Formats: sequence, structure tokens, C-alpha cells
Amino acid sequence: MITLHDLQFAPFIAEEKISKAIDKLTDKLNEDLSSKKPLFIGVLNGAFMFASEVLKRFDHDCEVSFVKLASYQGTETTDNVQELIGLKEDISGRTVVVLEDIVDTGNTIVELTKKLQDKGCKEVRIATLFFKPEAYTKEITIDYIGIEIPNRFIVGYGLDYDGLGRNLTEVYQLKQNNMTNLVLFGPPGAGKGTQAEVLKQKYDLVHISTGDVFRYNIKNATELGTLAKSYIDKGQLVPDEVTINMLNAEVDKNADAKGFIFDGFPRTEAQAASLAELLSSKGSEVSAMVALEVDDEVLVGRLLERGKTSGRPDDADEGVIRNRIKVYYDETAILKNYYQKQDKYFGVDGVGDIAEITERLSDVIDKL
Repeated sequence: MITLHDLQFAPFIAEEKISKAIDKLTDKLNEDLSSKKPLFIGVLNGAFMFASEVLKRFDHDCEVSFVKLASYQGTETTDNVQELIGLKEDISGRTVVVLEDIVDTGNTIVELTKKLQDKGCKEVRIATLFFKPEAYTKEITIDYIGIEIPNRFIVGYGLDYDGLGRNLTEVYQLKQNNMTNLVLFGPPGAGKGTQAEVLKQKYDLVHISTGDVFRYNIKNATELGTLAKSYIDKGQLVPDEVTINMLNAEVDKNADAKGFIFDGFPRTEAQAASLAELLSSKGSEVSAMVALEVDDEVLVGRLLERGKTSGRPDDADEGVIRNRIKVYYDETAILKNYYQKQDKYFGVDGVGDIAEITERLSDVIDKL
């Protein structure tokens, strides 16, 4: 994590991945432009690092220039005109390749393309290191794309936040400090499912149940669901990588969420580390592990009573129930230690009526 001015940024794209993307992009430029003697135009300030790396890799004759689009107060009919600064070369009849650090809305691309065409260039091609397809609504084709990214604020590799961060060789994204992400735990019969529904509504969070996610993917025969089923059919455990990829897809479906309730995951320290990595890639983190605490005898009584109407065989056998509770504590003990080291573990009394328990949980969440 880094801090620039008043904001925190989380690691997003490693230097190695950026370098490989530029390799691939420039391979295509070499293939397409070997006989065209192009003029590369880097758009300042952000494209200076990208332009440098492209030019190092370009194997044919070319020229390079840098330009800037500056706004100024215009005529009576135009409030904001873009003035092209820095272009000295005659571009009549030439192939021009615009090198951008990032393309999001595409406003700069539209203005720059128009001005280059007005100056008589034969063709304009656009190459960008980063591209936000969600934000781009223009008709101009982006010819060469390094890395597609979600519509998030990033810094590094030429991109800045209020002047800082351009010199970073890796890319960071704005940390979403306003998100509340809960890992909700509770032994069988603690009422975890009920409380998850209540908290989801109260705090406008997205409830992600691992069991529900698995069932959805398998039922709909998604690529991940089919892969998971292949392990299940063999009586094998589904690898953590498959599970985390399913959760990643669920998080991405709800990119504008205020936070998530993770139910049934993680179960091990390795899974907890994978979840931390997933959320970090979204500029967020686990806010807390909240565990409902209920005496074993109360749990056994609740489940046996539930078994009279639930139809679930594992609710009707006291030996099975006690074993389920033991498994829960074995798993929770590991994660409790993991999150306690981060001051993120909170045990909450799970005995009482639904409203009372919700109030206790809310006292914890409101302080996060």
C-alpha cells in the first residue's frame, strides 16, 4: 500500500505484466508498420514512460514527437477549445501513431485525431497502454491495446494523482476505504444465514454464499462450474483457485457494491490469503471476521428442533451434529488466529432473539 497526498493506493498491476503487454503491443506495431516509417506521437504528460518503452522495442525507421492538448478560453460560441502544443513536424501524407498512457472516455483521442487529420496526415493509429472499455463510448477504433482494466482510478507508469506517482514502475489503484467486507462465521445452528440476510439489507451489502455460488455455476454449466463438478464427481476437493475465481466473478458482477458478506469462505489460512489478494486487486480488503458465538448444548438443541421440520438428516442425528460443530471450531480456530493478528476478529454473542443479535452485530460493524 502507498499513500499519495491524502489517498491510499493498493498494488494493481506488476511491472512484469506491464512489460509483457508492451512487448506484445510492439510486436504488432513492428508487424504492421515495417515499411511505413511512422511518426510516433506521445501525449504528455502521462505517456512518456510508455512511449520510451515502445520506441526501444520498435525495430524499423521512425520518428518521435510529443504533444499536449491544452484548454483555453475560446470564442463566443466555444467555451473550451483544445489547442495542440508541441507538434513541429509536417505530417502531410504520413502514418501517425498516437501513444497514450490510458484511454477512458476517449475525449482526448477524438480531439487529437481530428487535429491530426486537419493537418493532412494519411492515417492515424491509436496505441494505448491501458484501456477502460466500460468508460469508452467513442466510435474511433483503438488499434493497439496493452492491458484492459476496469473503470478505476490508477496511478503509476506515467499516470499521476495530483502530480505524484508518475515515476512508479508498477501501477496502483485507489483503495476503496468506504467498502465494508465481512467474513461471517457461525457454527451450525447459530443463525448465521438469518443474520446475513438482515445485515445485507441493513448495510446494503452483497451476500456471497460459497455454497450458493457453487450451485449456480454447476447448475448453469459455466466453465468454472463444469471444472468444479469434474473434481466433485471424482470425490476430490475443488482446488482453492477454482473457488476464488468463482468469487472473483461474483465480486466483479457487483463492482459498485458498498461491500460484501463472505459466507462459507475462507476456511483455511491459504484461502484467507487468497481472499485478501482478490480484494486487494479491487482496491479493498477484509474489514472484519465476525463470528457468532453460541454454547454447544444450545446449538445441539436448536438443530435437533430444526430437524423435526427441515427434513435434513444431518439435523436429526446428535452425533452428526456434534461432529459438525467440532469441525467448525477446528476451522474457526485457525482463522480466528489469522484475523486476530490483524485486529480483525470479533466474536458476538449469538444467543437471544434475532433483533438482539442483529444489534450486537451492528455495534461491531458500525465501528469498522
